[in-house]
Amino acid sequence: MKNLGIILIVLGALLLILCSFVPFMGDMADQNWYTWGSVVLVVAGILTHIFMNKKVEA
Repeated sequence: MKNLGIILIVLGALLLILCSFVPFMGDMADQNWYTWGSVVLVVAGILTHIFMNKKVEA
């Protein structure tokens, strides 16, 4: 549970990588769904990492 934030960040980064390297997803990337999804995952991962580590330390 402590690594949930890092997992979300990695999933967001993988979504961006997948979107740029897989050809059939490139057409769908024009709608920015994958970009927004990865931004949400990365931001949620950062916030989760911060809050989980403060909760564990306290």
